[in-house]
Amino acid sequence: MIYHHLLAVTLAFFLDLIIGDPPNWPHPVKWIGSMISKLDRTFNEGVHKKRNGLFMLALVLTTVVSLTGLSVYLAYFIHPLAGILWEAVVISTTIAQKGLKQAGMEVCHPLEERDFPEARLKLSYIVGRDTDALNESEIVRGTVETVAENTSDGVTAPLFWAAVGGAPLAMMYRAINTCDSMVGYKNDKYGQFGWASARLDDIANYIPSRLTGMLMLVCSKSRHHDLKARWRILFSDAKKHPSPNSGWCEAAVAAILGVQLGGLNMYKGVVSDRERMGVPHVLLEAEHIPKTIAIMHRSSLLFLLMLWLGGAAIDITISWI
Repeated sequence: MIYHHLLAVTLAFFLDLIIGDPPNWPHPVKWIGSMISKLDRTFNEGVHKKRNGLFMLALVLTTVVSLTGLSVYLAYFIHPLAGILWEAVVISTTIAQKGLKQAGMEVCHPLEERDFPEARLKLSYIVGRDTDALNESEIVRGTVETVAENTSDGVTAPLFWAAVGGAPLAMMYRAINTCDSMVGYKNDKYGQFGWASARLDDIANYIPSRLTGMLMLVCSKSRHHDLKARWRILFSDAKKHPSPNSGWCEAAVAAILGVQLGGLNMYKGVVSDRERMGVPHVLLEAEHIPKTIAIMHRSSLLFLLMLWLGGAAIDITISWI
Protein backbone atom coordinates (compact mmCIF):
# COMPACT_ATOMS: atom_id res chain seq x y z
CA MET A 1 0.00 0.00 0.00
CA ILE A 2 2.95 2.35 0.61
CA TYR A 3 3.91 2.21 -3.05
CA HIS A 4 0.30 2.71 -4.16
CA HIS A 5 0.27 6.01 -2.26
CA LEU A 6 3.68 7.02 -3.61
CA LEU A 7 2.66 6.24 -7.19
CA ALA A 8 -0.47 8.33 -6.70
CA VAL A 9 1.59 11.15 -5.15
CA THR A 10 4.01 11.11 -8.08
CA LEU A 11 1.23 11.14 -10.68
CA ALA A 12 -0.46 13.97 -8.76
CA PHE A 13 2.78 15.95 -8.67
CA PHE A 14 3.13 15.87 -12.45
CA LEU A 15 -0.60 16.31 -13.09
CA ASP A 16 -0.50 19.58 -11.17
CA LEU A 17 2.77 20.61 -12.80
CA ILE A 18 1.31 20.12 -16.29
CA ILE A 19 -2.41 20.92 -15.88
CA GLY A 20 -2.66 22.85 -12.63
CA ASP A 21 -6.12 24.05 -11.60
CA PRO A 22 -8.08 25.18 -14.69
CA PRO A 23 -10.40 27.98 -13.46
CA ASN A 24 -13.58 26.45 -14.87
CA TRP A 25 -13.02 22.99 -13.38
CA PRO A 26 -14.73 21.98 -10.11
CA HIS A 27 -12.35 22.15 -7.18
CA PRO A 28 -12.76 20.56 -3.72
CA VAL A 29 -11.24 23.58 -1.97
CA LYS A 30 -14.13 25.74 -3.21
CA TRP A 31 -16.59 23.30 -1.62
CA ILE A 32 -14.58 23.21 1.58
CA GLY A 33 -14.48 27.01 1.66
CA SER A 34 -18.23 27.19 1.16
CA MET A 35 -18.78 24.77 4.05
CA ILE A 36 -16.47 26.77 6.32
CA SER A 37 -18.29 30.02 5.46
CA LYS A 38 -21.68 28.54 6.38
CA LEU A 39 -20.37 27.11 9.64
CA ASP A 40 -18.65 30.42 10.43
CA ARG A 41 -21.93 32.30 10.07
CA THR A 42 -23.73 29.71 12.21
CA PHE A 43 -21.31 29.07 15.06
CA ASN A 44 -19.08 32.15 15.37
CA GLU A 45 -21.18 33.78 18.07
CA GLY A 46 -21.94 33.60 21.76
CA VAL A 47 -19.56 33.16 24.69
CA HIS A 48 -18.16 29.77 23.69
CA LYS A 49 -16.43 30.74 20.45
CA LYS A 50 -13.31 28.64 21.10
CA ARG A 51 -15.43 25.53 21.66
CA ASN A 52 -17.58 26.35 18.63
CA GLY A 53 -14.46 26.84 16.49
CA LEU A 54 -13.15 23.45 17.56
CA PHE A 55 -16.51 21.87 16.68
CA MET A 56 -16.46 23.60 13.27
CA LEU A 57 -12.96 22.31 12.57
CA ALA A 58 -13.84 18.76 13.66
CA LEU A 59 -16.97 18.75 11.50
CA VAL A 60 -15.10 19.99 8.41
CA LEU A 61 -12.27 17.47 8.81
CA THR A 62 -14.60 14.56 9.54
CA THR A 63 -16.67 15.34 6.46
CA VAL A 64 -13.67 15.81 4.16
CA VAL A 65 -11.76 12.73 5.34
CA SER A 66 -14.88 10.52 5.30
CA LEU A 67 -15.98 11.48 1.80
CA THR A 68 -12.45 11.28 0.40
CA GLY A 69 -11.75 7.98 2.13
CA LEU A 70 -15.00 6.45 0.86
CA SER A 71 -14.33 7.52 -2.73
CA VAL A 72 -10.77 6.14 -2.61
CA TYR A 73 -11.95 2.88 -1.04
CA LEU A 74 -14.52 2.40 -3.80
CA ALA A 75 -11.93 3.18 -6.49
CA TYR A 76 -9.50 0.58 -5.09
CA PHE A 77 -12.39 -1.89 -4.72
CA ILE A 78 -13.02 -1.60 -8.46
CA HIS A 79 -9.33 -2.09 -9.32
CA PRO A 80 -5.94 -1.12 -7.80
CA LEU A 81 -5.10 0.91 -10.91
CA ALA A 82 -8.40 2.78 -10.64
CA GLY A 83 -7.57 3.51 -7.00
CA ILE A 84 -4.12 4.87 -7.84
CA LEU A 85 -5.48 7.05 -10.65
CA TRP A 86 -8.34 8.41 -8.54
CA GLU A 87 -6.01 9.13 -5.63
CA ALA A 88 -3.67 10.95 -8.01
CA VAL A 89 -6.51 13.16 -9.28
CA VAL A 90 -7.67 13.98 -5.75
CA ILE A 91 -4.16 14.66 -4.44
CA SER A 92 -3.40 16.89 -7.43
CA THR A 93 -6.18 19.25 -6.31
CA THR A 94 -4.31 19.82 -3.04
CA ILE A 95 -1.09 20.92 -4.80
CA ALA A 96 -0.53 24.35 -6.33
CA GLN A 97 2.90 24.31 -7.96
CA LYS A 98 1.73 25.44 -11.39
CA GLY A 99 -0.63 27.98 -9.85
CA LEU A 100 2.18 29.51 -7.80
CA LYS A 101 4.37 29.78 -10.89
CA GLN A 102 1.59 31.45 -12.85
CA ALA A 103 0.79 33.87 -10.03
CA GLY A 104 4.44 34.83 -9.65
CA MET A 105 5.03 35.34 -13.36
CA GLU A 106 1.84 37.41 -13.69
CA VAL A 107 3.54 39.91 -11.37
CA CYS A 108 6.95 39.52 -13.01
CA HIS A 109 5.89 40.19 -16.62
CA PRO A 110 4.47 43.70 -16.03
CA LEU A 111 7.46 44.50 -13.82
CA GLU A 112 9.79 43.66 -16.71
CA GLU A 113 7.75 46.03 -18.88
CA ARG A 114 7.90 48.70 -16.13
CA ASP A 115 4.12 48.58 -15.80
CA PHE A 116 4.03 49.07 -12.04
CA PRO A 117 0.25 49.66 -11.67
CA GLU A 118 -0.44 46.30 -13.34
CA ALA A 119 2.21 44.57 -11.23
CA ARG A 120 0.69 46.02 -8.05
CA LEU A 121 -2.75 44.81 -9.14
CA LYS A 122 -1.52 41.27 -9.83
CA LEU A 123 0.32 41.21 -6.50
CA SER A 124 -2.88 42.23 -4.68
CA TYR A 125 -4.46 38.98 -5.86
CA ILE A 126 -1.97 36.84 -3.93
CA VAL A 127 -1.11 38.86 -0.79
CA GLY A 128 -3.14 40.44 1.99
CA ARG A 129 -1.00 43.57 2.29
CA ASP A 130 -1.79 46.94 0.68
CA THR A 131 -0.07 47.17 -2.70
CA ASP A 132 -1.16 50.55 -4.10
CA ALA A 133 2.03 52.46 -3.21
CA LEU A 134 4.69 49.74 -3.47
CA ASN A 135 7.86 50.35 -5.48
CA GLU A 136 9.55 47.68 -7.63
CA SER A 137 11.61 46.21 -4.81
CA GLU A 138 8.62 45.91 -2.50
CA ILE A 139 6.48 44.34 -5.25
CA VAL A 140 9.21 41.76 -5.80
CA ARG A 141 9.52 41.15 -2.06
CA GLY A 142 5.81 40.43 -1.74
CA THR A 143 5.95 37.99 -4.64
CA VAL A 144 9.11 36.22 -3.51
CA GLU A 145 7.78 35.86 0.04
CA THR A 146 4.49 34.43 -1.24
CA VAL A 147 6.10 31.87 -3.57
CA ALA A 148 8.66 30.89 -0.92
CA GLU A 149 6.13 30.46 1.88
CA ASN A 150 3.67 28.55 -0.29
CA THR A 151 6.31 26.14 -1.55
CA SER A 152 5.61 24.36 1.71
CA ASP A 153 1.93 25.22 2.23
CA GLY A 154 0.96 24.66 -1.38
CA VAL A 155 3.27 21.90 -2.57
CA THR A 156 5.43 19.91 -0.17
CA ALA A 157 3.09 19.78 2.84
CA PRO A 158 0.21 18.17 0.89
CA LEU A 159 2.75 15.82 -0.71
CA PHE A 160 4.01 14.87 2.75
CA TRP A 161 0.55 14.09 4.13
CA ALA A 162 -0.44 12.28 0.94
CA ALA A 163 2.60 10.03 1.34
CA VAL A 164 1.66 9.38 4.98
CA GLY A 165 -2.02 8.56 4.39
CA GLY A 166 -2.94 8.94 0.73
CA ALA A 167 -5.67 11.21 -0.61
CA PRO A 168 -7.68 11.35 2.67
CA LEU A 169 -4.79 12.92 4.60
CA ALA A 170 -3.86 15.19 1.68
CA MET A 171 -7.43 16.52 1.66
CA MET A 172 -7.39 16.72 5.45
CA TYR A 173 -4.29 18.91 5.25
CA ARG A 174 -5.89 21.13 2.61
CA ALA A 175 -9.02 21.47 4.76
CA ILE A 176 -6.91 22.45 7.79
CA ASN A 177 -5.03 24.99 5.69
CA THR A 178 -8.27 26.40 4.29
CA CYS A 179 -9.79 26.72 7.76
CA ASP A 180 -6.70 28.59 8.91
CA SER A 181 -6.73 30.93 5.91
CA MET A 182 -10.40 31.76 6.48
CA VAL A 183 -10.77 31.95 10.26
CA GLY A 184 -7.27 31.67 11.75
CA TYR A 185 -6.82 35.39 12.41
CA LYS A 186 -5.76 37.07 15.64
CA ASN A 187 -8.52 39.66 15.77
CA ASP A 188 -11.75 40.27 17.69
CA LYS A 189 -13.87 38.23 15.29
CA TYR A 190 -11.66 35.15 14.95
CA GLY A 191 -9.21 35.23 17.85
CA GLN A 192 -11.25 32.62 19.74
CA PHE A 193 -13.25 30.95 16.97
CA GLY A 194 -10.22 30.37 14.74
CA TRP A 195 -7.83 29.36 17.52
CA ALA A 196 -8.06 25.60 16.91
CA SER A 197 -7.71 26.00 13.14
CA ALA A 198 -4.59 28.14 13.51
CA ARG A 199 -2.96 25.80 16.04
CA LEU A 200 -3.68 22.67 13.99
CA ASP A 201 -2.31 24.34 10.86
CA ASP A 202 0.91 25.10 12.75
CA ILE A 203 1.18 21.43 13.75
CA ALA A 204 0.40 20.12 10.25
CA ASN A 205 3.09 22.31 8.68
CA TYR A 206 5.79 21.84 11.32
CA ILE A 207 7.71 18.99 9.68
CA PRO A 208 7.12 19.83 5.97
CA SER A 209 8.18 23.47 6.32
CA ARG A 210 11.49 22.61 7.99
CA LEU A 211 12.29 19.81 5.56
CA THR A 212 11.48 22.09 2.62
CA GLY A 213 13.65 24.94 3.85
CA MET A 214 16.59 22.57 4.31
CA LEU A 215 16.05 20.94 0.91
CA MET A 216 16.02 24.39 -0.71
CA LEU A 217 19.57 24.92 0.53
CA VAL A 218 20.69 21.45 -0.53
CA CYS A 219 19.48 21.81 -4.13
CA SER A 220 20.48 25.44 -4.76
CA LYS A 221 23.73 27.31 -5.26
CA SER A 222 24.35 30.89 -4.19
CA ARG A 223 26.72 33.55 -5.48
CA HIS A 224 26.55 35.37 -2.16
CA HIS A 225 26.89 32.79 0.64
CA ASP A 226 28.69 29.49 0.98
CA LEU A 227 26.68 26.52 2.25
CA LYS A 228 27.73 27.02 5.87
CA ALA A 229 26.61 30.65 5.81
CA ARG A 230 23.29 29.69 4.21
CA TRP A 231 22.62 27.14 6.95
CA ARG A 232 23.46 29.76 9.57
CA ILE A 233 21.00 32.24 8.04
CA LEU A 234 18.30 29.59 7.81
CA PHE A 235 18.48 28.55 11.45
CA SER A 236 18.93 32.06 12.83
CA ASP A 237 16.37 33.90 10.69
CA ALA A 238 13.56 31.35 10.23
CA LYS A 239 12.36 31.98 13.78
CA LYS A 240 12.02 35.71 13.11
CA HIS A 241 8.85 35.19 11.07
CA PRO A 242 5.53 35.70 12.94
CA SER A 243 4.51 32.22 11.79
CA PRO A 244 6.37 29.30 13.40
CA ASN A 245 6.63 27.63 9.98
CA SER A 246 6.60 30.18 7.14
CA GLY A 247 10.01 31.59 8.02
CA TRP A 248 11.82 28.39 7.06
CA CYS A 249 11.21 28.71 3.34
CA GLU A 250 11.50 32.49 3.30
CA ALA A 251 14.81 32.46 5.19
CA ALA A 252 16.15 29.75 2.87
CA VAL A 253 15.24 31.74 -0.25
CA ALA A 254 16.73 34.94 1.23
CA ALA A 255 19.99 33.10 1.95
CA ILE A 256 20.16 31.59 -1.55
CA LEU A 257 19.37 34.81 -3.42
CA GLY A 258 21.46 37.06 -1.16
CA VAL A 259 18.49 39.35 -0.51
CA GLN A 260 16.60 40.57 2.52
CA LEU A 261 12.97 39.65 3.14
CA GLY A 262 10.62 41.02 5.76
CA GLY A 263 10.17 44.71 6.52
CA LEU A 264 7.29 47.17 6.59
CA ASN A 265 3.90 45.98 5.34
CA MET A 266 0.60 47.84 5.34
CA TYR A 267 -2.67 46.03 6.03
CA LYS A 268 -5.70 48.26 5.40
CA GLY A 269 -3.60 51.26 6.35
CA VAL A 270 -2.14 49.69 9.49
CA VAL A 271 1.65 49.33 9.54
CA SER A 272 3.19 45.97 10.40
CA ASP A 273 6.97 45.85 10.87
CA ARG A 274 8.29 42.33 10.33
CA GLU A 275 11.78 41.34 11.34
CA ARG A 276 14.26 41.10 8.46
CA MET A 277 15.55 37.79 7.15
CA GLY A 278 18.73 37.39 5.14
CA VAL A 279 21.68 39.64 4.33
CA PRO A 280 20.97 42.19 1.55
CA HIS A 281 23.90 41.69 -0.83
CA VAL A 282 21.68 42.77 -3.73
CA LEU A 283 18.43 44.70 -4.08
CA LEU A 284 15.30 42.78 -4.96
CA GLU A 285 14.59 42.95 -8.70
CA ALA A 286 12.16 41.29 -11.09
CA GLU A 287 14.68 38.55 -11.94
CA HIS A 288 14.40 37.22 -8.39
CA ILE A 289 10.82 36.07 -9.02
CA PRO A 290 11.69 33.38 -11.62
CA LYS A 291 14.71 32.45 -9.51
CA THR A 292 12.41 31.81 -6.54
CA ILE A 293 10.09 29.77 -8.75
CA ALA A 294 13.09 27.69 -9.86
CA ILE A 295 13.98 27.06 -6.20
CA MET A 296 10.39 25.94 -5.63
CA HIS A 297 10.56 23.47 -8.54
CA ARG A 298 13.91 22.00 -7.52
CA SER A 299 13.08 21.61 -3.84
CA SER A 300 9.63 20.15 -4.58
CA LEU A 301 11.13 17.53 -6.90
CA LEU A 302 13.78 16.69 -4.30
CA PHE A 303 11.05 16.45 -1.67
CA LEU A 304 9.22 13.92 -3.86
CA LEU A 305 12.41 11.88 -4.19
CA MET A 306 12.88 12.01 -0.42
CA LEU A 307 9.36 10.61 0.05
CA TRP A 308 10.23 7.67 -2.20
CA LEU A 309 13.42 7.00 -0.26
CA GLY A 310 11.48 7.22 2.99
CA GLY A 311 8.84 4.83 1.69
CA ALA A 312 11.50 2.32 0.59
CA ALA A 313 13.19 2.55 4.00
CA ILE A 314 9.89 1.90 5.79
CA ASP A 315 9.12 -1.04 3.48
CA ILE A 316 12.54 -2.60 4.14
CA THR A 317 12.18 -2.09 7.88
CA ILE A 318 8.75 -3.75 7.90
CA SER A 319 10.06 -6.71 5.91
CA TRP A 320 12.79 -7.26 8.52
CA ILE A 321 10.40 -7.26 11.46
